[in-house]
Amino acid sequence: MAGESAGTEARQRTGALAERLLAVATRLFAEKGFEATSVQEIVESAGVTKGAMYHYFASKDDLLFEIYHRLLMMQTRRLEQFADSKGTVGERLRAAAVDVLDTSFLHLDELTVFFRSMHMLPQEKRKTVRAERRRYHERFRALVEEGQAAGIFRRDVPADIVVQFFFGAVHQLSTWYRPNGQLAAHEVSEYYVDLLMGGLEVPRPAGDANTDTDTNADTDAKADAEAEAKADADAEAERAS
Repeated sequence: MAGESAGTEARQRTGALAERLLAVATRLFAEKGFEATSVQEIVESAGVTKGAMYHYFASKDDLLFEIYHRLLMMQTRRLEQFADSKGTVGERLRAAAVDVLDTSFLHLDELTVFFRSMHMLPQEKRKTVRAERRRYHERFRALVEEGQAAGIFRRDVPADIVVQFFFGAVHQLSTWYRPNGQLAAHEVSEYYVDLLMGGLEVPRPAGDANTDTDTNADTDAKADAEAEAKADADAEAERAS
């Protein structure tokens, strides 16, 4: 039993060490840039030796890949949960979009690091990440297509354009959003999601666009006629008296 306990603690420590290395690398890459950060700085900040780092990560490239890979896998799992949950497709898409933004804000450094430095990954790792991100976007697109097929979302805008519009905006968050700025993260999320869902609304037929105006005009005309009739009646009563 004691041996099993010691083994478990050792595995936990090694897991914690890898997490610490990733956290430190993420912070340094976000602050200084991937190229400007040395392996020596990473291990010194993490309080480990280079040998310990190389036990888990063969290079800075591996750290960079793992930073975004983990974020993307977590967001993909959560997206699948929302997509497969109960509720209308509109409710599920809104919930998924909110979660994309919430998790992006929570992991803004990871997002910053990756989109600044993805081009520095080796070709094979870039292909892997692009394939993972494509699967993620395709799952989101499937929700849009489901709503379009059901007639809930407009069909005149291709689902691919919707996905590119939304994720393009999300990926730019790290270039302008500041936690101490005028807008809180949840406010930005609400604006983004409202723009997404509002853009997917099925346009009202041209004839329906004037329905409210026509109704108001009919009401006004009726009121005018009633007022005129009352005035005539009052005048007639006055003459009779």
